[in-house]
Amino acid sequence: MASIEKNTNTTGKLVVLGLDGLPLSLAKRLAATGRFPSLARLTASATEMQAELPELSPVNWTSFYTAADPGEHGVYGFTRIHSHNYSMGLCNFEQPQHPTIFDRLAEHDIRSRSINLPNTYPARPINGMLISGFVAEELSQAVYPKFLLNMLGADYLLEADTTTGSTDPAFLLDQLRKTLAARKRAFSLLWKDGAWDLFIFVLTETDRLFHFLYDAVEETDHPWHKECLNLLEEWDVLIGEFLDAFDALPEPKRLISLADHGFTRLITEVDVNALLRQMELFKTHLPPEACSELDSQQISTNCKAFALDPGRIYIHATSRFGRGCVADTDVLSLEQHIIERLMAVTFNGQPVFKKIHKGRELYTGEMTQFAPNLVCEPVAGFDLKAKFNRREAFGFFGRTGTHTVQDTFFYDSQNAQPQRVRDVGTEILQHFHVTER
Repeated sequence: MASIEKNTNTTGKLVVLGLDGLPLSLAKRLAATGRFPSLARLTASATEMQAELPELSPVNWTSFYTAADPGEHGVYGFTRIHSHNYSMGLCNFEQPQHPTIFDRLAEHDIRSRSINLPNTYPARPINGMLISGFVAEELSQAVYPKFLLNMLGADYLLEADTTTGSTDPAFLLDQLRKTLAARKRAFSLLWKDGAWDLFIFVLTETDRLFHFLYDAVEETDHPWHKECLNLLEEWDVLIGEFLDAFDALPEPKRLISLADHGFTRLITEVDVNALLRQMELFKTHLPPEACSELDSQQISTNCKAFALDPGRIYIHATSRFGRGCVADTDVLSLEQHIIERLMAVTFNGQPVFKKIHKGRELYTGEMTQFAPNLVCEPVAGFDLKAKFNRREAFGFFGRTGTHTVQDTFFYDSQNAQPQRVRDVGTEILQHFHVTER
């Protein structure tokens, strides 16, 4: 256990700007237009990083703020399933089984402030201040200390309504403008007194925009192209205000900017449970048309494998699940059978899967025992899903962009070049001379 020390920070303030879902290649193309000077400043010396697998925000941002492998913190997706009663819940700030960078820095009386960092809901005490990022439900549970509620105001928007926005571009863009305004308000409140050592500020608007309007961002003749770039210009202005505030800090200081994953044009959604159903491995009590999309209670006793978001495959083993039917002696052979079948899947002649990883080989740490048996890594452009109510494997459901493992944006004013998202958390600890236990 590290000893508790007085704050003797001599390395200067560390400022982290999160740009959720920003691909390096697109950032460079946008910067080259001359319309995004703040982004151009970062992109001039930005490098590519690799996302953690699965390439989802809760997995990657949790890896960032724990400086740990998913096998150590235990967050493998948006959802988690109870192995005996088959209830499903969202992962949140209560799940990580590894100390956060906030915990580690607090041991040395190093003060942190964080705005909109995903998977930090419900907010919990840190040595500093925290406003939760998505998935955040109630503002009253999304701030620490509680007096921030009055400072932010009841109209502070935690997250854009993408359910309505998925079919209404004008509504989505309006919602994203409102969340940008909310982030700006929070930034001005938490930054100004300077009573912090680490400041984390995450903008998630790019991820929301790219999921539903990636085609509009890229295609100059798209009817929503102009409005999308107008929104990105407003995003760039807020980035500029953040960079100006950083510039005004006294030396020594450091700026890091990162995305949690990349993004690209959607080829098609691919439902892994539908593929497993076609292999006669995934079985539910009711036919898919009678199931809800996340009704894990429908997993039947003769189901041999099922998937959770986005492409986490679990062998329905008797030793792991209450209704499991696969003997431990058959797990390895079934894993290999699934790998071979999935690697042969194509869409319009193009392979869908880049690699199927074995969880026990991909992850390390005490939480590996809860890891999926297989983690599917798609070819860029294929968006993996794991619904319980789809019979067809391929389809389009309102999205035009999808996450990528590669092409993940990273910038550091001190020119570090981390390999993966978790390594950025390690960079933060090392900046403050906090070493591994």
